[in-house]
Amino acid sequence: YLMHYEYTPENVCAQQISFDLDNNIVTNIQFYGGCNGNLKAISTLLEGSTVDFIQEKLLGNTCGRRPTSCAAQLAKAVKSASLNQN
Repeated sequence: YLMHYEYTPENVCAQQISFDLDNNIVTNIQFYGGCNGNLKAISTLLEGSTVDFIQEKLLGNTCGRRPTSCAAQLAKAVKSASLNQN
């Protein structure tokens, strides 16, 4: 069933990530704050992806000297939502 989630990322410019999760499929990804053009592109490219796909592609991605990135935070967010959904 479709659930809407909001996630507060850590150590990145984006202040909030929201998305919908229907079983294992992620849709309607939106970042609030951060690098607008890049994050809109990431959201578009990942529309309809599975939690596992997003994890595989983005977990561990860094931004500058930071140990994480907005993309990696999205991977954490969808995994957390997936675990809470089950």
